[in-house]
Amino acid sequence: MRTRSNSGVRLDYYQRVVHKLILDHQQPVTGLFPASPDNDHAWIRDNLYCILAVWGLSMAFKKIADQDEDRAKTYELEQSCVKLMRGLLMAMMQQKDKVEKFKSTQHPLDSLHAKYSSTTGRSVVKDNEWGHLQVDAISLYLLILAQMTASGLQIVFSLDEVAFIQNLVFYIESAYCTPDYGIWERGDKTNHGLPELNASSIGMAKAALEAMNELDLFGARGGPSSVIHVLADEAQKCQAVLQSMLPRESNSKELDSGLLSIISYPAFAVDDPQLITKTRDTIVNKLQGKYGCKRFLRDGHKTPREDPNRLYYEPWELRMFENIECEWPLFFCYLILDYCFQGDKNNISGYMQKLENLMIRKEDDGIKLVPELYAVPPEKADLEQCQPGSQERIPLGRCPFIWAQSLYILGKLLQEGFLAVGELDPLNRRLCSEKKPDVVVQIVILAEDNEIRDKLIEYDLHVQTIAEVAPIEVQPARVLSHLYTYLGRNKKLGLSGRKSRDVGILSTSKLYSLNDRIFAFTPQFSDMKRFYIASDYELMVDTLKAEINFLKSSWQNLLGRPLIVLTLNQTYLDQGKIPMAMITTMKKLKSGYINGTRVTLGNLGDFLSTSAITNLSFLGSQEDGYPDKLNPQVQSYLEEHLLRSFSNKLSFLSRPAGAPNARMLKRRMSVRGAIKKTRSINVDSETLGMEGEYVGPQLERKPSWLEVDAHYGRSPSPDDARRRSITKGTSTTGLGVGSITPTEVAKEKLPTPPKEQVLINKNIPVIVRNRTASESQGVSYAEQETDELVTMLRETESLDEQGDILQYLVDTHGLEFNTGMTENGKAVTVKDLLKSLYEKACTQKLWGLVRHTAGMLGKRVEDLAKAVTDLLVRQKQITVGMPPNNEHTITAPLPENELRQLIHLAYGDDESTAMLTQELLVYLAMFIRTEPQLFLEMLRLRVGLIIQVMATELSRTLSCDGEEASEHLLNLSPFEMKNLLYHILSGKEFAINSANSLCVIKEKFAKMGRGNFSIVSNKSHRYGKKSQIILESGQSLQGNIEDIPPIVEPDRQGQWLRRRRLDGALNRVPRDFYPRVWGVLEKCQGLVIQGKVLQPNLTQEMTSGELKFALAVETVLNSIPQPEYRQLVVEALMVLTLVVEYKAVSHLGGTITVEHLVHKANQIFLEDQMRCNGDATLCCAKADGGGGGGALLCGGAAGVCQHLYDSAPSGSYGTMSYLARAVAALLAERLPPGAPVECAIT
Repeated sequence: MRTRSNSGVRLDYYQRVVHKLILDHQQPVTGLFPASPDNDHAWIRDNLYCILAVWGLSMAFKKIADQDEDRAKTYELEQSCVKLMRGLLMAMMQQKDKVEKFKSTQHPLDSLHAKYSSTTGRSVVKDNEWGHLQVDAISLYLLILAQMTASGLQIVFSLDEVAFIQNLVFYIESAYCTPDYGIWERGDKTNHGLPELNASSIGMAKAALEAMNELDLFGARGGPSSVIHVLADEAQKCQAVLQSMLPRESNSKELDSGLLSIISYPAFAVDDPQLITKTRDTIVNKLQGKYGCKRFLRDGHKTPREDPNRLYYEPWELRMFENIECEWPLFFCYLILDYCFQGDKNNISGYMQKLENLMIRKEDDGIKLVPELYAVPPEKADLEQCQPGSQERIPLGRCPFIWAQSLYILGKLLQEGFLAVGELDPLNRRLCSEKKPDVVVQIVILAEDNEIRDKLIEYDLHVQTIAEVAPIEVQPARVLSHLYTYLGRNKKLGLSGRKSRDVGILSTSKLYSLNDRIFAFTPQFSDMKRFYIASDYELMVDTLKAEINFLKSSWQNLLGRPLIVLTLNQTYLDQGKIPMAMITTMKKLKSGYINGTRVTLGNLGDFLSTSAITNLSFLGSQEDGYPDKLNPQVQSYLEEHLLRSFSNKLSFLSRPAGAPNARMLKRRMSVRGAIKKTRSINVDSETLGMEGEYVGPQLERKPSWLEVDAHYGRSPSPDDARRRSITKGTSTTGLGVGSITPTEVAKEKLPTPPKEQVLINKNIPVIVRNRTASESQGVSYAEQETDELVTMLRETESLDEQGDILQYLVDTHGLEFNTGMTENGKAVTVKDLLKSLYEKACTQKLWGLVRHTAGMLGKRVEDLAKAVTDLLVRQKQITVGMPPNNEHTITAPLPENELRQLIHLAYGDDESTAMLTQELLVYLAMFIRTEPQLFLEMLRLRVGLIIQVMATELSRTLSCDGEEASEHLLNLSPFEMKNLLYHILSGKEFAINSANSLCVIKEKFAKMGRGNFSIVSNKSHRYGKKSQIILESGQSLQGNIEDIPPIVEPDRQGQWLRRRRLDGALNRVPRDFYPRVWGVLEKCQGLVIQGKVLQPNLTQEMTSGELKFALAVETVLNSIPQPEYRQLVVEALMVLTLVVEYKAVSHLGGTITVEHLVHKANQIFLEDQMRCNGDATLCCAKADGGGGGGALLCGGAAGVCQHLYDSAPSGSYGTMSYLARAVAALLAERLPPGAPVECAIT
């Protein structure tokens, strides 16, 4: 026996331990580890954690290898790692068809298996017999593969294997929106097999994507074809979702100790040091015990009260597991590694001490083993539940638990100095949360031709043309997304390339080299072919600023500087001039700073040395044996694409000479307004809420939107009438056919004009109308009329008229109808005419028409599915359609075409609003990416309500009626629409700013039916930002609301009502509202809202911080149609939570009907008003006790006085004090007489 230094002896000891506990169990054929001596299943995740100790030990031996035996030991240990990694690779490659299928379906049954036979490497359970979809296990495999390859191990042998690994990268690419079964293989914690989005899976996937990026799988011996490519945006999406979820694990688990694996070793997936600390502290505070950490709250696994005979739990059972969940020493191992990486010696030794006290010594050789978990013995369960942490626990499960044992050995090797942290993390992932220098964004602006270049020179902006930047080629982003579909293709394995067509800003901000060509790509948001939003240059400029800001925060861990290439073409010109908005932005860019981000504007050639350049080597014909020759398909695609920039324009709407005759004019009247009649936003009613409760005396009659409006000279077309009567007749006001009750047309004369409110009159059955002469003729239109319409179409200059004619043609003949015109020898259909009209409307910026024609053409926002996913994965649900009857909720990501069908189903014939909904979803997604704080305490985004509130706000600020307001809304440019949405989300006020605003609007409408105004935010006042809507009236008063002349509605009045309306429509609630409602439910037998009951057994199933609970409460609140009434109900619930929190009473008694509290508060309010002769005496506070059974004079929603809605919450006359008095009255009824009530003054 040779002499050994102390360190050598100690290492020999660890080598014996590793041999005995780990390597002895490795299967000689496959290299996999069975779960236990009597269970030969090999789990991917457990196998990977097992091998980490072997890999760590091999590196420790490598360092002290003074003799040949040590070198031999090193090699032997390394090869065990390679053997295991290849065993798992072979097992997964046998399921290559699943990988291919999963890329398209993301269906749990198409996923790779989570465990295999350790003897054969084949599958051991069927697809549907196990929760196989565990994104974190596949991600962990890729992460460890990357780390081991970087440390010098050769694991992947052939290019076919490289292609398979590239496809595994695609497999986890969509992790941020793929619900899976997670690290505990359970999904939802009731264990009914429902997958959910898990933060631990998303974090592991993010780490794997970052680790694999640009990694050469053949190590130092590889070439360009063995490199893995990852689109940076995919990792970024995971990052964003992770940020929004932590420290929450999923909808049903508010916290999970498994998150330790992503905030520190092995994943290091979180970049924000504060978030890492917050997550770690929450786990330690809520889940750590003497024997380790609980996996998550109310985890029933192996507890004495779990029924071992069935897999799932009943929802009400979960409460039984509280405080007696098993504790896992495994998490002490994670914490030890975490502190090793931080270099915190005190905590390392503290946790090591705790862990070693829990370990169990083996009889024969004295090796200490880590058991799987510690459970409370059955007879002590009740005591433990009353006094958590008081009872001794017993070890259960596997011992040694190799996953934990392996991490413990790594911790010891680090603690004793045999390993440095950098050796366990050769890719330096641990540094991702370090502070980095600021990102400088490089920007290149290219002119399409010399004409545009010369126009820019006038403003002292020198740019190159696209031709001048040669040999660098500039292409749109869609070319890049097409090229990426060739990545990872492999005929032998039957693998097609990348499926997703989306390329984000991070991917287009690099340069790409292909043989000897260099490509630059313009970002996706500037692609004109895609959607009308892109033709609004103000919005483009706004998006550009947002994207620059996004690059500043998201480029941190990437190489080089980001580069944005923008091309200016003719479509951006406004009457031949470059818009000022663009010029000012370019000057800002030239200055070197924009919105706090450093930028540098220059020529493309100057940035070659500072930008990241990615090699597109995968486009070679690898499988045909010509790696250096371009794939023939790619070759032809690129050639074709270079030619395709010269497109031909349609010319058939050009106008022939000749004057219109009288017959044409008469004919024209009968299609006038065809588009207008499809609208469904109607603000014209005082019935608050969407339910029409007004049944008061008939007041001054206003023309209803259903009748012919002389002002527009329009009359409905017969087909329209027929179609409307077929639509689902959910009459909002219960009108009988053929009668108009005052319900929808009531408008009162009151001292303070009440707020307009939106009413959806969409599906009212047809009301008998006075038919105009032209309409009666219209019924007998015959075929020859079509030719006249087509002739008219060519003659009219007005695009609006062309729109009405086409709407009529579509209604009567459908999109594919042949109009009899020909262009280049092809027949022209109505659809072609619509396309041409759409393009013209885009260039003339007639947004109402653009939205409508886009809807008729069935266009969809390209990023619609992505936008909806962006909202959903940040735990926001979405509803589309108008409440209360037509709301459809979207709770899971849907494919593009299903989304479009759903939205169009929700709005019926109203194309414009359907388009507007798609547009708003895109803006909401933009905001949630850039300013997530706007969405705090909002769980569901109800787009229909938001559209109504937008129309109401316009109607309020422009003091116009509902029809004008909704016309106005649909004619806002995308940029103004986005601003208005921002104002509503952020709750800022805005007011009209010109003295003669009313006359101006009236004039504008008389002339053209649309007024252009811009919503500008003004940052002067300290008290809260105001912003102005400036009308084109020449002069405008800058200043506060106080300067506004009296014709504009007095704005201070109605302020709280507006605030409540906005909060109600946006579903905003106070902080910690849902956990506090949980506390109220604990203390009563249920809460009744709008006839729906919140059962107290919800608290049995769900913990207070659980998202599922919040959604349950919210669903009940959403059944209240009027937003302001909903807010008062929320306030009433808050008062109840205070009663519970201050323990004023021990129990609230039976079920509580929350609306009763609101009505009681209203009653007390009216009594007060009568005593002090307040404003409400004019409407509700009358001696006979209010409105006499009918609706209220003041138009308050749900029978509550308008003035109560408009009171501030605080103060002696505030809503909170009235609600508190109502609650006191309720308690007085419920408590036994003479029972003491805690009444300490706080």
